[in-house]
Amino acid sequence: MSDVNVTAANGFNISRLSPELQKQIGHLYKSSTNSPASYLSPNDIYHGNAIDMLSLIEPNSVSLSIWSPPYFVGKDYEADMSFDDWKHLLSMVIAAHFSVIKPGGFLAVNIADILVFRDPDMPRIQADVVGRKRSPVTREDVVAAIAQHPDYNRHQLAELLGCSEQTIDRRLNGNNIRGGKSEAQTRVKIVGGLVEQWALDAGLYTYDRRVWVKDAAWENSRWASLSYRSVDEFEYLYIFWKPGITKIDRSRLSQEEWSEWGSRAVWEIPSVRANNDHEAKFPLELPLRAIKLLTDPDEIILDCFMGSGTSAIAALKLQRQYIGIELEPKYIELAKNKVSATQLQLC
Repeated sequence: MSDVNVTAANGFNISRLSPELQKQIGHLYKSSTNSPASYLSPNDIYHGNAIDMLSLIEPNSVSLSIWSPPYFVGKDYEADMSFDDWKHLLSMVIAAHFSVIKPGGFLAVNIADILVFRDPDMPRIQADVVGRKRSPVTREDVVAAIAQHPDYNRHQLAELLGCSEQTIDRRLNGNNIRGGKSEAQTRVKIVGGLVEQWALDAGLYTYDRRVWVKDAAWENSRWASLSYRSVDEFEYLYIFWKPGITKIDRSRLSQEEWSEWGSRAVWEIPSVRANNDHEAKFPLELPLRAIKLLTDPDEIILDCFMGSGTSAIAALKLQRQYIGIELEPKYIELAKNKVSATQLQLC
């Protein structure tokens, strides 16, 4: 990899990365030679792909990057993304952060485990959902009837047992003839290990993690299923550290704030009640807490999946600077309008 044999200005040798990542993000580390005039200015929201735009941020300038990526759970903006695409996106974005975060600074990723990930490689076995059966006839009943009347066809068995022919087929073969058995199974994927490994590959180390307990989803929501799986009501905030001296100043918080959430691993924060302008907003309180805990006034906060602008608003309220990156033009306009409204309120 002679063409990417680069040591970034911050001292991170790209040779620590996998060969694949060396190929893909070599240009990000070379970007440290950009002229200061070409860097993204703070206090604005920029349109573009997070991977490419991160190369335009001044090296060693960001105190905290806090963002929530696509979760790969079926949102509209993920429609064209495969699981491999999703892993590629997050691993690349995390790798690109080492250059821009200042030594001793942090990357905080808000994410949930993937609960609606259809995996075609899983065995396609239909669950026996007893409580939802319309007929009390069991497989044992059908087997016994066949043993007693081996010459009966499915129609005759159904008449004998007082059920439909479909019920005979379902009980006997475990087959939903409407196509249920041919559906790919839903896989539960624990993402913490993936995110941690991508951070380690980039030279960032796990510093902390907080559990955000939000409102429970309702039983008939798209996140529930006819299984023993829980209806998720929490997410994680994984915090990674770039090697360097970290300023520890608990006086950033009041004594009440420190005892109630600063020193606590579990944060109880109500989720956003109305996602009417963006379908995946996190509550303002989440970035407010992280920014107040981990940074000082006037330092730069980065959100490379800016969405509706929540992280920028939190930064403004706490007298920090911000840089926002967003791929969707409609969300850039939304975020800028919300930021402008916040600036007027703060004047």
